[in-house]
Amino acid sequence: MTHQRTSTGPRLTRRGVLQLAGAGAVLLGTAGCGASARAAGDVFVYGRSSDAVSLDPMNQTDSESYAVVHQIFDSLLRYAPDGKLLPALANAVPEPENGGRQYTFELREDVRFHDGTPFDANAVVFNFRRWREAGHPYHRGGGPQSSKFAYYKNLFGGFDEKSVIAGVEKIGPHAVRFDLREPYGPFLPTLAGAQFGIASPTAIQRDVENFWQRPVGTGPFALESWQRGSKLTLRRNESWWGTRPGDAGRRLNTVVLTPIPDSTARVAALVGGDLSAVNGIVPQDADALRDTPGFAVTQHPQECFSYFAMNTRREPFRNPLVRKAIAHAIDLPRIVRYFFGEGAEVAGAPLYGISAFVDRSIRPHPYDPELARRLLAEAGLPNGFRTTLWYMSTARPYMPDGKGVAQAVQANLAAVGITAELVTYELATYVERTGKGLHDIAMFGGTTIGVDSYFPLSYWYAGASATETNSSNLSFYQNSQVDALLAEARVTAEVEKQRALYAEIQHIVHDEVPVLPIAYVSPPVALRASIRGFGTNIAMDDLDALTV
Repeated sequence: MTHQRTSTGPRLTRRGVLQLAGAGAVLLGTAGCGASARAAGDVFVYGRSSDAVSLDPMNQTDSESYAVVHQIFDSLLRYAPDGKLLPALANAVPEPENGGRQYTFELREDVRFHDGTPFDANAVVFNFRRWREAGHPYHRGGGPQSSKFAYYKNLFGGFDEKSVIAGVEKIGPHAVRFDLREPYGPFLPTLAGAQFGIASPTAIQRDVENFWQRPVGTGPFALESWQRGSKLTLRRNESWWGTRPGDAGRRLNTVVLTPIPDSTARVAALVGGDLSAVNGIVPQDADALRDTPGFAVTQHPQECFSYFAMNTRREPFRNPLVRKAIAHAIDLPRIVRYFFGEGAEVAGAPLYGISAFVDRSIRPHPYDPELARRLLAEAGLPNGFRTTLWYMSTARPYMPDGKGVAQAVQANLAAVGITAELVTYELATYVERTGKGLHDIAMFGGTTIGVDSYFPLSYWYAGASATETNSSNLSFYQNSQVDALLAEARVTAEVEKQRALYAEIQHIVHDEVPVLPIAYVSPPVALRASIRGFGTNIAMDDLDALTV
């Protein structure tokens, strides 16, 4: 098997961080990020684990792209930090009409795209037609790693006649009406995601094939330049429609996002003065920075969820006894405590910890190696077996140290007779190969785009999501009862009925263990203490209130 092994480098001790504090700008060269901007004046330099992939909102699926899209584009609705739905480009959150089959949005007036063209009802209709209609002349683009409008397909059931949205109609210069084929409970929360950011029709029509790297929205920041793999620069949109909190400090007008794959190198660049903030840091580095004068660490809510997917198309993972044995063989409390840091907890339910319908009564599978051995014997594998364990070589918000977690799990599995070879790839290749089901056990996860529960449950556990390529159901789990419950939940608007349906799905998945939940994660962000106004939101970081 062709694979590579990577090293995440040494961990910083508190003493190491303090020593680095005097090292100065030379650390930028050590980090290898290639950024020329230095954290000073009115520039906010943000070190991240990897670069964006595509900035076409509906054609990106990774968290680093989503973070940038969140700054450049506005959707019709948005999330408050606590998950409450708020209006954005719409004037208000609409009420359902016609038994939940119709919604009318009154739109903000006097809003303009970054290219100066007006935002209006025509722009909303154009964007939704582009996403929904497979034959639309601009149903394309997204760059070399385009998702091919996968978000729309997964969230609304497909394109054209398969789409839950039957049509979007202009009913006034600043008013649109959505007609649905059937009631759709998650409709409004879905529209609050940044993937539904409204783009300039003029910019798309001018060059749809390159829109992914030249995005034009209405958001608080506009793209100034993007040197792929090196730095991405945003400038403040002074005519943004939103309200920025008042602050006595000097506003930061430029944001530079620069990729530095290694966590320790990112922290070194922060302490050395080359960065204003960093994300994707391991718990030990976050703890050290909390104790270091001049720095602060803030936590996102529990918006990230990590898990191990066991490929049920492969032996011996077709057998639920084997999957349960693995669940009891892994010391998750120790792994989460050591590798995931403050605010993280061992996950019980197979869903985001912050989701509105996560069932907290579901407890994690207890660490019990002896039970694991008995289950293996019952499955006809008393001497264990050999397998592969795939891990993510790039730090993610839900998995800050994939190699460290994989090595700990490898030792746990060996203790019950399972020999696991560790396998990794560069992130894009990892995603591609797991989407084709080439793994045995693979770690994965995600950052939620809201509090709704339908999308992640369908994305990870619906039979229809287990496709031959680009599968989001990485366990390739098939359960007709789960599919039926999801179908019922989709057309249910009654909150308590939704709660009951989602709870039943979570219990079934927990009992059959196609995935082993690892952690509900609160990702840390470390900043220079002089930075004010940095906001962590359920959807992504908010940068529009930054001052120094």
